[in-house]
Amino acid sequence: MIRRILATEETGSVLFIRLMVGGIYLSEGIQKFVYPADLGGGHFHSIGFPLPYFSAGLDAVLQIVCAILILAGLFTRLAVVPLLIITIFSLVAIQMPILISHGLWAMLHAARTDWCMLLGTCYLLLKGGGRWSFDRKWFS
Repeated sequence: MIRRILATEETGSVLFIRLMVGGIYLSEGIQKFVYPADLGGGHFHSIGFPLPYFSAGLDAVLQIVCAILILAGLFTRLAVVPLLIITIFSLVAIQMPILISHGLWAMLHAARTDWCMLLGTCYLLLKGGGRWSFDRKWFS
């Protein structure tokens, strides 16, 4: 069963999606530690998150670890699951208030990265790590 989850298709172009998704999540995770007041615990506190500094740290660690796995193409399908949850939560918790207060176009503008990341992680969930991945080398 686990071998089936980790198996991947031969598509080489998956590498580009892995680089985009992994690179952005890695950058965002690191920035939560580098700019905690604006992007980490301070931001989580400003949106009313319970235990904001703990939650931001956990979020950052998940983003960094999962991004490294995605960049390596190792356990790709498993690594995208926490990122899907984070992204969906971001769309609901952060973008929905923008929709309510400023309208559809303002929300779509603010959520453009979240939508790209949601679609990119869904693609990796369906396809796996691709031809140039540790998943392909070890599990297919």
